Amino acid sequence: ICLMKKPHTVYIHLIVVCLLFSNCYGGARIIGKKAERPLNIILMIGDGMGLAQISAAAVVNGGLSLELFECIGLVKTSSSDDYITDSAAGATAYSTGQKTYNGAIGLGPDSAALKTILELAEARGMATGLIATCSVTHATPAAFYAHQKSREMHLEIAGDFYGKGIDFVAGSGKPFFSTERLIQDGYRVHTGQISPEYVNAGKKLFWFYNDSTDLPRAPERGNWLMTASVQGIKHLSNNKKGFFMMVEGSQIDWGGHDNNAAYTVNELIDFDKAVKAALDFAMQDGNTLVIVTADHETGGLSLNGGNLKNKTVETHYASTHHSGIMVPVYAFGPGANLFTGTMENTKLFSNMKQLLGL
Repeated sequence: ICLMKKPHTVYIHLIVVCLLFSNCYGGARIIGKKAERPLNIILMIGDGMGLAQISAAAVVNGGLSLELFECIGLVKTSSSDDYITDSAAGATAYSTGQKTYNGAIGLGPDSAALKTILELAEARGMATGLIATCSVTHATPAAFYAHQKSREMHLEIAGDFYGKGIDFVAGSGKPFFSTERLIQDGYRVHTGQISPEYVNAGKKLFWFYNDSTDLPRAPERGNWLMTASVQGIKHLSNNKKGFFMMVEGSQIDWGGHDNNAAYTVNELIDFDKAVKAALDFAMQDGNTLVIVTADHETGGLSLNGGNLKNKTVETHYASTHHSGIMVPVYAFGPGANLFTGTMENTKLFSNMKQLLGL
């Protein structure tokens, strides 16, 4: 009020505030107090990725694309029945907005099936996609389309996939699926390296990395995750109603369980390349929200020393299991401001649902 006698000062303050807001909104237009809604959402989950893992990878790699984000928050990860979540309950919280018991896939604590963000997007006519560096029947990707009491029920989880209408899928797990059934569902099924003609075919695409239930580690698989993300975006962005895509860097978690820092760092750097691909698209598109987070931290990793010049870190693990440490969430694009501060993991679902108008 006292500044009203100096209108030029008021204008300067308004400009500064708008600039600060535009940074956290990813450059989106501001309508009142809310950002413009995104047309597309790319949710990227680094399984087991905590701040220590990110810090280690940033040193070894000389920086990460994650450092480009300006909207950053913290996520509480507990499940409904345990302070320490597993990937099934963690991913279900993100996909449905409900905390559930460890091991549950797309079910509430009462074992009742819950609608997922991907299923809601499908019902709205949006394009949808799933990408993972593991079998697509593993806990995290499964929680976005399946409804089973145990994450170990891979055949039953695969059975829930048929008829869903997911447009682009990339990962492993071929032995759990029926190729004939996928073709009947309208999929072009491809195994091996992806080619642009498969993406441009205008059909639903199921891209198996190999005939196995798992993918090799990074860097053995090359830039597969980044390529899958680029091609997935290309395939899905043809839908005028928008798209939802979930991308998982699955094996960051596996490195943590093994207490293998090199494994973890290599996987996180590989995941970060896919993040860069999503960011590049979002910056050019202007209507895409990119969210990057983790379902939990794995290993209780701490960094006890390092050398920035030599790009090395000294690591120590507290366990071979998950921890209860909060994990970061990064956001860029329309609505990114909703992902700042400290929140429960279920908040990501409600934010995405609100922003997509589902």
